[in-house]
Amino acid sequence: MTLNFSRNMILTVFMLGTFAIGMAEYVVTSLLTQFAIDLIVDVSTTGLLLSAYAISVAVFGPILRIITIKFSPKPLLLVFIGIFIISNIIAATAPNFEILLLSRLLSATMHAPFFGLCMSMAVQISTPEKHTSAIAAVQGGLTFAVMIGVPFGSFLGGALDWRLVFWFIAILGTMTFIGLSIITPNIKPTETPQLKKELRIFKNINVLMVITIIVFGFSGVFTAYTFMEPMLRDYAGFETMGVTAGFFCFGLGAVVGNIVSGKVQPSHLTERLIAALGMFAVILILFTGFLQYASTALFMCFLFGAGTFGLVPILNAKIIIPAPEAPALSGTIAASVFNLANSIGATLGTILLNNGLTYSMITFIAAGMILFGMLLTVFMHKVEDKSLFQTRES
Repeated sequence: MTLNFSRNMILTVFMLGTFAIGMAEYVVTSLLTQFAIDLIVDVSTTGLLLSAYAISVAVFGPILRIITIKFSPKPLLLVFIGIFIISNIIAATAPNFEILLLSRLLSATMHAPFFGLCMSMAVQISTPEKHTSAIAAVQGGLTFAVMIGVPFGSFLGGALDWRLVFWFIAILGTMTFIGLSIITPNIKPTETPQLKKELRIFKNINVLMVITIIVFGFSGVFTAYTFMEPMLRDYAGFETMGVTAGFFCFGLGAVVGNIVSGKVQPSHLTERLIAALGMFAVILILFTGFLQYASTALFMCFLFGAGTFGLVPILNAKIIIPAPEAPALSGTIAASVFNLANSIGATLGTILLNNGLTYSMITFIAAGMILFGMLLTVFMHKVEDKSLFQTRES
């Protein structure tokens, strides 16, 4: 395959896009109070901006990808990022909460297909031994958004106006559109993708096992993460600056975890996943205990971020690499399943909290879910078709 621009330049443009989308997804968490005051709704109502987004990604992302499956990747990426730009302009100018919610639903429809196409193309332009690192590079935009974009957006929205945050994100989307139109290779499939063939991904035992691990194991991440802000306030006694520092450390850990996991070779993915899940469960078990000391609270936030995003590239690779029958759909399915897990985890955490459980209890339950995911991974290690990884690596 001949590329007019270097692989690193192409991946950088993909990362800019995933940075913008990641910031749009996560920054809302830090602006709920501003939304409630300006749009005259309850803070509890503004939570719909998160849950509705995640559900929309999980449901409409695959549908949109199925509808557009026969189109070439480059023009599709341009259409998707165009939808993203428009949705954020609508958010920035929303006269009421309903329009703001509608903008979130519109933005969510392109989330999974965009991530899926970027990850699939990143794999296509990379040699087999760099497939995992290519997926991690695309995911890296999201981790940098968590580390830098969300704190910046929180500051911008709190100090000035939350609408400026969405204008800033729209500018990032425009820069991505320009970069994609110039740098992204116009890769045309050697054969037209066939939906019936692509849907065989749901008969792939490797893929089905990973989806199960994400839904029933990784969902524990958001069971705990959803309440990290109040935990930092209640256990560590942090005020606004301390909480911001905690989320920055979480983002820093996310970047480190993503980079480390991106170096894992395809043939070693399952073993590393077992180890990563086990270590992350221990982190969650110890989390609230060490939060009670300000000196260790920030370090625990770092470990939380490293554990979370140390898992993501491995799980993504475990879906995309062993699914050659679905090059167009596999990445979208991966992104959608993660958002489904996020929604499940956040909903479960809320239910547990409303039923009188403490933050420590919720965190222990989250650790138990991660351990269950580890047990599923051990089982997967015994039944998965390892030749799919060996063949593509050789």
